[in-house]
Amino acid sequence: MVFPPFDPAPPRRRRFKAIPVRTLLPNLITLLALCAGLTAIRLAVESKLDLALAAIVFAALLDGIDGRIARMLKGTSRFGAELDSLADFVNFGVAPALILYFWGLHELKSAGWIAAMVFAICAALRLARFNVMIDDPNKPEWAGNFFTGIPAPAGAIAVLLPIYLNFLGVSNGLVTIWITFLYTLAIALLMVSRLPVFSGKRVGKRVPPEMVLPVFVVVVFFFALLISYPWEVLTLGTLAFLGCLPLGWLSYREYQRKDALATSGDTAAAPTGEQVDARGAGGLGETPDANDDGRPSRLN
Repeated sequence: MVFPPFDPAPPRRRRFKAIPVRTLLPNLITLLALCAGLTAIRLAVESKLDLALAAIVFAALLDGIDGRIARMLKGTSRFGAELDSLADFVNFGVAPALILYFWGLHELKSAGWIAAMVFAICAALRLARFNVMIDDPNKPEWAGNFFTGIPAPAGAIAVLLPIYLNFLGVSNGLVTIWITFLYTLAIALLMVSRLPVFSGKRVGKRVPPEMVLPVFVVVVFFFALLISYPWEVLTLGTLAFLGCLPLGWLSYREYQRKDALATSGDTAAAPTGEQVDARGAGGLGETPDANDDGRPSRLN
């Protein structure tokens, strides 16, 4: 009897797990923001600065909602976090620097290019530090209310203030360009500084039912103002943001003070070895410095 030759079963093809749409949606929004940032660079090269600024603002708005949507849909991923950082570097580091350079910093030649390059590098360093510090296990819970340094989107909107003022009628002379040079370096240093900046991530997660319609009205009113009076709104918003930076620092110091008081209170409440010996010597929980009626004496 002849047996047929043994034919091994064909290897199974590895089947990848399907990716849910809730994970893809935040990444698509991030890619859309990246397209806006790259388009802003092209518009700046073509001297269409008003459209380039609009693309940066649009990218900042998308950056503000992609993370929230990812958390709402429970679609956060390591890939999405890395993609978001790379997109932020292009949108809020490279693009604003090139826009400023094509607008006026090029008149300073090498000095202007240095200012633009320093801003882009500081944006990269700020994003790298954010990725490292986000998983810090020793960070207190209240520290999540603050950024360390100006966040990249806010820095990009703020550093373009000289162009907003130029559209409002401020002359674009050599003095203005030198002021822009110093201002760009200042914003770049604030991005990599240790200055605590209020994040607002934990604000507005839930809206009371009676406030739903007013919130809709306020949002629509804001975007109507932004579309109708873009340079005035961006200028006032940037000045208000820069003016509120000291308030964030004061709030951070207040949190630190309360945290230090709580820590010192816990340390004082914990019994030391000498207190344990004293309780044992006094019997029935009394200390040696207790009054005759059993009440502990008050030390001033």
